[in-house]
Amino acid sequence: MEKPDQLRELFRMQRALNERIGVRTDAMSSEEQIKWVLNYCRAMSQEMAELTDSVPWKWWAKYQQFDVQNARVEVVDLFHFLISTAQVLGMSADDVFNAYTKKNEVNLKRQDSGYTQKDQDDSKHI
Repeated sequence: MEKPDQLRELFRMQRALNERIGVRTDAMSSEEQIKWVLNYCRAMSQEMAELTDSVPWKWWAKYQQFDVQNARVEVVDLFHFLISTAQVLGMSADDVFNAYTKKNEVNLKRQDSGYTQKDQDDSKHI
């Protein structure tokens, strides 16, 4: 039995969840897109804070422990909101994969060149 494309399946599942909640990303107006990108950015910021709190970051506190299980859950929560953001912007799983591949090439070239100065145009083709 062939395994489904996992990234496409995540996008399908997230679209279904969003629609169940009442958020339809397909035909949003520009104003709605702005609203939802900001909503999802705020949600991701909160999830990042929760991920940070899973790690003993208080160097002065001896009681903290690394909560690996919770950290994993927070990473998954981030994926939910990141995929939703991509969908608001009209991106499919294929679009994300293709953009990631191109951006990865840019990042590798930056490392190869020493990345001594920022090139404002090196990502415009993505």
